[in-house]
Amino acid sequence: MLNAETFITPTKGTGGTIRVEYEDFYVEEIPETIPTGEGPNTWMWIEKKGRTTLDVVLDIARDLKLSRKRMGFAGMKDKKAVTRQWLGISNFESKDLEPILDKYHHVKFIKVTQNQKKLRMGQLLGNKFRILIRNIENPDESAFEAQKVLKKLAEVGTPNYYGWQRFGKPRSNTHLVGKALTKNSLKKTVGAYIGNPYDDEPEHIKAARAAYDDGNLEKSFELMPTGMRYERMMLRTLLKEEKKKQTLDEESYRKALYSLPKPLSRMFIHAYQSFLFNKAVSKRSALGINQYHEGDIIIDNDEHLIHDGSPEEIQEQMDNFQAHPTAPLFGSKVPLAGGKLGEMEQEVLDEEGLSLDDFKCPKMPKLGSHGLRRAIRFKIWDVSATATPEGILTEFSIPKGCYATAVLREIMKTEAV
Repeated sequence: MLNAETFITPTKGTGGTIRVEYEDFYVEEIPETIPTGEGPNTWMWIEKKGRTTLDVVLDIARDLKLSRKRMGFAGMKDKKAVTRQWLGISNFESKDLEPILDKYHHVKFIKVTQNQKKLRMGQLLGNKFRILIRNIENPDESAFEAQKVLKKLAEVGTPNYYGWQRFGKPRSNTHLVGKALTKNSLKKTVGAYIGNPYDDEPEHIKAARAAYDDGNLEKSFELMPTGMRYERMMLRTLLKEEKKKQTLDEESYRKALYSLPKPLSRMFIHAYQSFLFNKAVSKRSALGINQYHEGDIIIDNDEHLIHDGSPEEIQEQMDNFQAHPTAPLFGSKVPLAGGKLGEMEQEVLDEEGLSLDDFKCPKMPKLGSHGLRRAIRFKIWDVSATATPEGILTEFSIPKGCYATAVLREIMKTEAV
């Protein structure tokens, strides 16, 4: 996991490989509410394979000729997986979905119903996972070790690292786009997303990105595969701007960024915050993920700050998973911890040459962030690890916003991608 350096369990690790087949990585949303069957909004319980949530949402909006703003979902789900989740359409009748129900490759509409309320981001309790780890030398022995790790994590918590999905894989670049935003250069921000080819990308994609870096927008657009829909969205906007103005200015690059779906454009700063957060969690976890230290900023399960209580009382709350130490998702207004813990957090900023004010992003303030404190650990439940002929089958549930790969990383002691 990018910028994650600390393990909290002592086992040597099972090794192995995940996501060999899409079916090896199964995710099911644990919804906050279940639709009632009545109301003006359509909810769809879907299963998808090998596709991002946003891609499916955009396809549905396009084919129904609806504004993307009428589409809702509670959380983004993995692409290289089989996943089940709710999608929603506001002010829509479920019968009008019939023309598209069998249209999409690797997308099943399992249930379609009505609900009074719209579906909004964050309206879920968590996600349950069933993940097969393949290429294990001794599945029986490794399953026993994996079960010990899961038991330990259930007792003390799992490091709340952001997984590779947050940054993109194999092109782990989203945080670099966010970093460019904090430097207040929209040209560099757009260039970091469209250009900047990576060595391990396919040659035709590298050629498209290189053409952009060379300033040849038309060639870049021509070479960019149709599947790279977001790069093409921005390139289309830039080509219009170039035709109209003969040159590109900051406003041109601003328009290119605004051409993207809001969940994606907002992800840039969030990804950079996540990159820095992982570093801060690594430093803090080394001191004990379930131990209170002077200067800690503590939150409860509703993410409210805990101001009162003796160190002993706070420690008791932490032992019962009612309170958690935090690290910063750095932003313009986020408080840093006290004492030596605050010095550790300031080191993360200093290593990047950052100040908190850089997260205001004055040229695109809507993409900036005030920041917040986030728990350095999360609770897992319903855990199991079983030997199978193919490897180890692990099962566990985790809260929303947390990453299964943080659990797998502790089991495997390798990069869980």
